[in-house]
Amino acid sequence: MSTENIIKDIENKYQKMGENPETYLKGLLHAKPINYWDYVEVDTLLSLQKPRTNFKDEEIFIMYHQVTELVLKMMVHEIKQLFYEPFDDAVWIDKFNRLIRYTSMLITSFDVMKSGMNYDDYNTFRSTLAPASGFQSAQFRLIEIYCTRLENLINETGKERLGSNPTTQEYFDHIYWKDAGLNRTTGKKTLTLTQFEEKYMDRFIALANKTKGKTLEDVIFNINNCSVELTEKLKEFDHLYNVAWPLVHLQTAQYYLDKKGENKAATGGSEWKKYLHPHFQQRKFFPTLWNSEEITNWGQ
Repeated sequence: MSTENIIKDIENKYQKMGENPETYLKGLLHAKPINYWDYVEVDTLLSLQKPRTNFKDEEIFIMYHQVTELVLKMMVHEIKQLFYEPFDDAVWIDKFNRLIRYTSMLITSFDVMKSGMNYDDYNTFRSTLAPASGFQSAQFRLIEIYCTRLENLINETGKERLGSNPTTQEYFDHIYWKDAGLNRTTGKKTLTLTQFEEKYMDRFIALANKTKGKTLEDVIFNINNCSVELTEKLKEFDHLYNVAWPLVHLQTAQYYLDKKGENKAATGGSEWKKYLHPHFQQRKFFPTLWNSEEITNWGQ
């Protein structure tokens, strides 16, 4: 494309927006060239690690979780595009290939946690992190809300407590992850859960109301032309995210918290063995895609 045509295209672009192209061209004349470190905000990114102790591996621990949050943000980014665009089988296959790739990164990255930190140092500096917990990752919850109906985030015990035609609030009262920080007998909540709910619960409820009847699961349930390839991609993602990743997380927690039979408490005070194990939670994004035997053996 010639320079003349490029300038014409720029002029047309801004004229369609009701803007004066000359203003933008003058601005471009004086704009500084972009460089890698400013575009990626490298200096800011590398300044975000603020350890609470002098143990060297605590910085590894922080960076690992920051990388995890960035990967989760990529996943939310992809899922939101599917949520707001009309269904297209090819687009969904592409997006779920990406989601599978991101989830696989999360699974393999746990080697950083399990093999990349000193066992004794971790078990010392972790005590300074209470009541913070990976349980408090809001993006993990956002992915769940976008992907599936709230009823699929209620385990069997929770379903027994639910009445007929539950409200959004009632679903959240019995959602699986509350079991990590709520004593159902006494009604007492851990500080970890209390702070998490205070910061994010209104946002979760608002998003759940917004996505009601429009989750990715709803879309799949209501279409008749979902290809075999897409079905397999949906099942692969569902299994990776809701079985494989939690199991790797559980194995890593067992390494640090129960390697010698100590059964140490999680920093957030959760019953981590039950909370992390998919067999207890039975969480599935696309339950209608699985047969009865697969559901029975979920997480085994």
